[in-house]
Amino acid sequence: MLSQNDIEKIKELTKEFFNKTSFDIDLEILKPEENTVPIKIRTSEPKVLIGQNGQTLSEIQHLLKSLLRRKIQTDFYIDIDVNDYKKKKAEYLKSSANEMADEVALSGKEKILTPMPSYERRIIHMQLASRKDVLTESIGQEPERKVVIKPYSS
Repeated sequence: MLSQNDIEKIKELTKEFFNKTSFDIDLEILKPEENTVPIKIRTSEPKVLIGQNGQTLSEIQHLLKSLLRRKIQTDFYIDIDVNDYKKKKAEYLKSSANEMADEVALSGKEKILTPMPSYERRIIHMQLASRKDVLTESIGQEPERKVVIKPYSS
């Protein structure tokens, strides 16, 4: 469990990290959920920080997490979101997953989605987990791993 001191250290080191990159950002550390620290960033240059399909954001998050782990001994994760990119992406993925699941349930034909990062695949699996008419599974090897939505057959 992260202490308040650890959270303050995360905030301070994250601000320092972005100051060194010369990006003008507003930073907010949200209340940790289990062992994940949500970091909300606002900037006038979101495209540069997010990159194509969120790739740059993912790499920044990985780099920052590595730097923070050297200073904080407690096991934790960080989840950086720039200008609500991940939040909007999650809403889009959930909506798309429901539409594709409806299509699979009606047609009886499986649908293979495009390759995506693990956190995006997880959103789709979680969104469709309670449905009784379709099943999901991930296939392939990283970075080409993808979700398959299949009709449920009893």
